Amino acid sequence: MAVHRWVTQEPDIPFALRVMYEDDNIIVVDKPHFLPTMPRGMWYRSSALMRLRERYDDERIVPAHRLDRQTAGVLVFVRNPDVRGAYQTMFQRREPVKTYECIAPLRPAKRPKYGTVRRLDPVRPFPLVRASHIEKRRGVLQAYEIPETVNARTLIERGGPVEYEGARWASYTLHPHTGKTHQLRVHMNALGLPIAGDDWYPVVRPYDYADFSHPLQLVARSLAFTDPISGEARRFESTIPLGNDGSPLQ
Repeated sequence: MAVHRWVTQEPDIPFALRVMYEDDNIIVVDKPHFLPTMPRGMWYRSSALMRLRERYDDERIVPAHRLDRQTAGVLVFVRNPDVRGAYQTMFQRREPVKTYECIAPLRPAKRPKYGTVRRLDPVRPFPLVRASHIEKRRGVLQAYEIPETVNARTLIERGGPVEYEGARWASYTLHPHTGKTHQLRVHMNALGLPIAGDDWYPVVRPYDYADFSHPLQLVARSLAFTDPISGEARRFESTIPLGNDGSPLQ
């Protein structure tokens, strides 16, 4: 196995990375909260990519797409370099169907400053389609909305009430039609419904990197696509629960 240059004094992320499926071309994992997809900043070995490369002793493994460090759920990696482009292009073209679940306040959605809100049922507040233009600048933690041509759309459904940390919240199912950085978090926050455990929206709050007790209550719950190599219909579903620490310890 190749020797890696580990980051010194790297924070340990004490959650398991479960492999859901693997074949000669791809590896599908259920990524826990807090674990970055790829090495970044203070995390190197504590990333999904490096854990898989170490587990399989294979430097060729690369991600087909990404999830935020704070977001848990279904994540696909490619292990065969000959088909890498086919899987990455599939995600770039937004062909896979993604479904997310989150916990957010149980209250009416407010009118956002920018963009539009379209109710699919005129007599019910949900489901609705949130559309706006989202910008993200390098080096700035938050993404933000501006009054420009729409580049981000999310279908939002509200489920029933849930108890979370002694308070009454609601479950929501989110269907992103686009893939802008922090899109779901930005859209929920703009509706006055910031996702529970979000340290960046509506305001950036300082947090302890060694504290894993309050994960962002957002999970990439399911992912469905037609395999670009085999032509098979594939669907994967995360088992990471919401409302607790998000993942069993290793």
